[in-house]
Amino acid sequence: MPSYVITGGRGIAYEFANQLTSKPENHVFSVVRSPDSVPALGKLAAERKNLHVLKADITDLPALKQAAKEVAAITGGTLDVLLNVAAWLSNDVNSFKTLFEFEGNEEVLVKDLHESFEVNVVGVIYVTNSFLPLLRAGQTKKVITLSTGMADPDFNYLANQSQAGPYTISKAATNMVSSKYAAEFAGEGFKFVAISPGLVDTTVPGTTFSDEQMAGVTKMVAGFKKAFPDFTGQYISPTESVNLMLNIIDTLKPEENGAFISHLRNKNWL
Repeated sequence: MPSYVITGGRGIAYEFANQLTSKPENHVFSVVRSPDSVPALGKLAAERKNLHVLKADITDLPALKQAAKEVAAITGGTLDVLLNVAAWLSNDVNSFKTLFEFEGNEEVLVKDLHESFEVNVVGVIYVTNSFLPLLRAGQTKKVITLSTGMADPDFNYLANQSQAGPYTISKAATNMVSSKYAAEFAGEGFKFVAISPGLVDTTVPGTTFSDEQMAGVTKMVAGFKKAFPDFTGQYISPTESVNLMLNIIDTLKPEENGAFISHLRNKNWL
């Protein structure tokens, strides 16, 4: 039975679990910091016996090692695909600030940078290292890490994306993490790929945004249209994004090891 480990339990991570467990032959493991905080995932697990919810923060190495043992006990010590989905992005107005706009408030910038790197870089390394022994014994040896097109320096400049510094800087580092693993394990048939899921609407129903946050979103979308004049400004759903990414994951080629690509399998981030 193909086996998958997914970090995170909301939004795109939930949709990965939803689509993968729709095939009864798949063993799917969702690793989440607090199972009680993701009731929709718990409900899905109650309905589908091929979904297992494991508790571990991706920055907690001992907890991850324990989660890997729990996966191994069910799969017989193997894992086919690791999906690094969980990430940190400040959800307040600071995420729309430029680096210079933190002038005079550097402690907030430093805190956001530290949190972004701890989760998006160190956490990805912890997760990958914890599950590598199982992946080495698996059949497909695929490690997929979600990134963002805003971590592409060329696109970032063309689209005038001066905001979200800590998040996008950390994601650029995450891309390098994937590349480093790709170089180390290419000889073993691994495929490490960083994928941007596209511009996905993961807003929780009922969420409200301040005027400042809405101004930040408007500026961001205007920049996207500058880089891609045909962009309509429309977000895609988690369902569409995950469906596109799974089509890529299922058909990865050896020459794609180490790649940083979009949900469209190219550098079109939107």
